[in-house]
Amino acid sequence: MQRQLGVNTWVWVSPLDDEALFEIAHRARGIGYELLELPVESPGDWSPELAAERLGELGMGARVVGAMGPGRDLLDDALREPTQDYLRHCVDVAVRLASPTVAGPFTARTGRVWRMDAGQRAAAIAALQAALRPVADYAAERGVTLAIEPLNRYETSLINTVEQALDALGPLLGAGVGIALDAYHLNIEERSPAAAIRAAAPYVEVVQVCGNDRGPVGPDHIDWEAFLDALDEIGYAGPLTLESFTGDNDTIATAASIWRPLAESQDELARITFDSLTDLQQRRSDQS
Repeated sequence: MQRQLGVNTWVWVSPLDDEALFEIAHRARGIGYELLELPVESPGDWSPELAAERLGELGMGARVVGAMGPGRDLLDDALREPTQDYLRHCVDVAVRLASPTVAGPFTARTGRVWRMDAGQRAAAIAALQAALRPVADYAAERGVTLAIEPLNRYETSLINTVEQALDALGPLLGAGVGIALDAYHLNIEERSPAAAIRAAAPYVEVVQVCGNDRGPVGPDHIDWEAFLDALDEIGYAGPLTLESFTGDNDTIATAASIWRPLAESQDELARITFDSLTDLQQRRSDQS
């Protein structure tokens, strides 16, 4: 199956603004990407209307992702309502950009970890479901799906694996809520990323990729053949979007633990990934 390839603007910059969006879109299109993944870090950083216009001129699509930074937490009584408002804003941005999804780790603030016994975990899951339900309804009414992303154990305590995602989100999965899979987190938390992909069917809405070290796809140890086999088996026809991060921004470098260059340049990281996935998909197509 030939899937569209996309790239997140976090590869080059954070936070995003209108000028950077325009420049990155041209750069990504020049490499060959057909889709730009756009983070909504703070509402108003960039114009969805202008983004739609510029991406349309380049023949590119868009996908929206959210960021659960400081001040956003669905499990914190004081932060729940503003976080819900933020997620509704992300849905509105997705509508303007014709993005069918808003993806992200929409549970607690990324980086907040804590120990839970079975009872505390059950209570946290119940609180999460109650907090997500009105936002999921809002998204579903507008034809958008919240794709909830499991994160590795160092970034959250609640949803690290597909199994935990299915358990925590079970009653909500369907209209308005799905699952986002990130190769980086799958590589850390799953005994078999391919088996986890199969287990997540039919709720996989977003797939983000990068090398096992957050660097480019291709010169890394992830079994991409098995990864794509699993996506084929579950019928996932959506894009593969590269999510990596620049180390030039102190905040994002610290949040994503980018302590060293992951390629000769950010352009090279994006180019290697595009070429590797293009070659792999073409080879698989030729063999089928």
